[in-house]
Amino acid sequence: MMFIHRLLPGHDMSPRRTGCVSRAVRGAARAARIVLPLLAIAFVALPAAHHPLSPRAALAAESPPAPLQADQPVSSQPGRAAITVPTPRSPALPPGIPDNSPRLTPVVRAVNAVAPAVVNITTARVVERNFNPFPGLMDDEAAREMFPSLPTQRQTRRSLGSGVIINPDGGHPGIVLTNAHVIAGATGIAVHLLDGRSLDAELLGSDTDFDIAVLRVPGAQNLPAIKMATSSDLMPGETVIAIGNPFGFAHTVTTGVVSALGRSIKVEQGMITDLIQTDTAINPGNSGGPLLNIMGELIGINTAVYAKGEGIGFAIPVDKARRVVEELLGQGRVDPVWLGVLGQDIDQRTAAWLGLKRASGMLVTEVQQDTPAAKAGLRPGDVLVSINGNPVEDKDGYIMLLRNYTHRDTLEVGLLREGKTATLRMTPAVFTQEMAERLAERRWGLRVQDAQDQRAGGVRINAVLPNSPAARLGLAPGDVVRQVGSVRVGNPRDFAQAFARYRLAGKVTLLIQRGGKGYYVSLAV
Repeated sequence: MMFIHRLLPGHDMSPRRTGCVSRAVRGAARAARIVLPLLAIAFVALPAAHHPLSPRAALAAESPPAPLQADQPVSSQPGRAAITVPTPRSPALPPGIPDNSPRLTPVVRAVNAVAPAVVNITTARVVERNFNPFPGLMDDEAAREMFPSLPTQRQTRRSLGSGVIINPDGGHPGIVLTNAHVIAGATGIAVHLLDGRSLDAELLGSDTDFDIAVLRVPGAQNLPAIKMATSSDLMPGETVIAIGNPFGFAHTVTTGVVSALGRSIKVEQGMITDLIQTDTAINPGNSGGPLLNIMGELIGINTAVYAKGEGIGFAIPVDKARRVVEELLGQGRVDPVWLGVLGQDIDQRTAAWLGLKRASGMLVTEVQQDTPAAKAGLRPGDVLVSINGNPVEDKDGYIMLLRNYTHRDTLEVGLLREGKTATLRMTPAVFTQEMAERLAERRWGLRVQDAQDQRAGGVRINAVLPNSPAARLGLAPGDVVRQVGSVRVGNPRDFAQAFARYRLAGKVTLLIQRGGKGYYVSLAV
């Protein structure tokens, strides 16, 4: 849903309302068509023996190479870095240009002030794969099954992305904000500053639902930081600026406008809501970089583009990013939330009985006591139709929408009750591990605990209730749950987060280990 904010009186001369900014800088970047979400480019696999895992050593920049091209292999010579990052030219204003020069547009001034706080990110991750003697004839899995005694190879894969240095409360210097998918699975992370410094970074926390990750550069001195604005007063049509590392072209500047607000897009892991839509050129390598207003303030984190059309990119609003950063800095994770309701999908017969024009929404079947829904007055029989203006199509859509919010947010929940529309305000509650275990026993019919082998991970089933979905499937005490849906489970907290995502699903796939072997099974509720 689009939210359009009216112009505030008394600000007609604000540079945020200037309309015309040259689009020439965007022309070349729009030639590439890319997919959601923006994955970092040019992965290359090399034997790990040639690249020890000291991040800065493994990712050391060489100067001055040509910028990376899409799908172009990078150096594979032993002893050389797999990714080269050119040292960008400083954007410092050239001498001889007076302060009142018409060339010093608001965009130029903003870029000059902010560019030092934008970083290029290089990552390395080690993967293990079985040696495949016939790569052209069979895939790796088939080769592993046919030749189980073949040796395992360790390979290092590297990628590029962008980030921005922030200091959210003045007490956390050296914090870098980027996308979760930029650093996913990384065993080494390095950030490269405009002044030529390359520094090791460590991951403090990330959340794939929000696609936000927080890094820290330990011991770094004199790091610039960008000012975080608010995304609550953004106006469609106002000028925005993106700075990033597209296709390896370090510190590239592009401009555009806010095209729309409150956009929702579907991605592989679910749905992302409340995004900023912009026509600013956003390309592979821009992921995690800043979206700025004309004042040079952070208003969003670039995350994705629309694969079916040029000039359509998306950024995570800074207000949402700020809430996630607070969670990650505080505890290294973002706790899942819930409202305290159980529900079901609406078929055509139920829709007709409820007087609905179409079979959409989620029918509330139960409201848990002492939960946000109960306190707000939600009742069984209500039909949830929207959350903060985003439509609830079914119970899976309801869960996907909730994954976009934290316990710090206030939600406007739209509903139908006895043929009349209503809106209730409520603040989600943290979906705790204890709550997850209690509901898992009730809905799935199993109890779990830490696996005996902590190194292997997973949770061990220690009880299965008679006549429950787990019992009908044949699960038994001693089985180990290693994955729920698409979520890997390493401990009971992981299981709680996975259950929070699939708690209303009518069917969910589990990866079960029994007797040294793994099985994928479908649990029907």
